[in-house]
Amino acid sequence: MGNAKGKAMNAQMAASRLRLELPRLRREYAVVSLGLFGSYVRGEQRKGSDLDVLVEFADVPGMLKFLDLERDLSHLLGVPVDLVQKEALKPSIGKRILEEVLSI
Repeated sequence: MGNAKGKAMNAQMAASRLRLELPRLRREYAVVSLGLFGSYVRGEQRKGSDLDVLVEFADVPGMLKFLDLERDLSHLLGVPVDLVQKEALKPSIGKRILEEVLSI
């Protein structure tokens, strides 16, 4: 799936778009920080790949607000988003994710 202009989404395009939207996301969802990781950051995404987004909140939201943010980001970027809370990272995989994360 591509973005609104028909170009395939990549990590740099997603990061740029998220930087523009970050003030709104902070207001609406109490987002402190966002980062990208996974196949898009490594340049290994394929058709149908989701975009892994690491999020840190000022106040941990309820499940509905969390899912609203995930849907908002998917709509904004034009690709499926898998939203992961930084606080929920398991130590076994968290270190690898934090090493590759592209901060917004």
